[in-house]
Amino acid sequence: MEFALERLLLLVLTAFGIATPTAWYFLNDWLQHYQYRTEISWWIFAAAGTGAVTITLPTVSFQSIKAALINPVKSLRSE
Repeated sequence: MEFALERLLLLVLTAFGIATPTAWYFLNDWLQHYQYRTEISWWIFAAAGTGAVTITLPTVSFQSIKAALINPVKSLRSE
């Protein structure tokens, strides 16, 4: 189970690493068109990444435990 969580965490962090500079670039460009400008703080991206990991880990853990505890005979009968 740990290996799957590590791989999934790596995928989430990779997606975060790709999405953060892209989002910053487009949001910064979009915000420059307003008369009253504001800067994008780094903590907004940190909070988004923390939230993504916080949602991902319990969800995957729950699904992994559920799959590990299910009776294989029930799965084979339905297939």
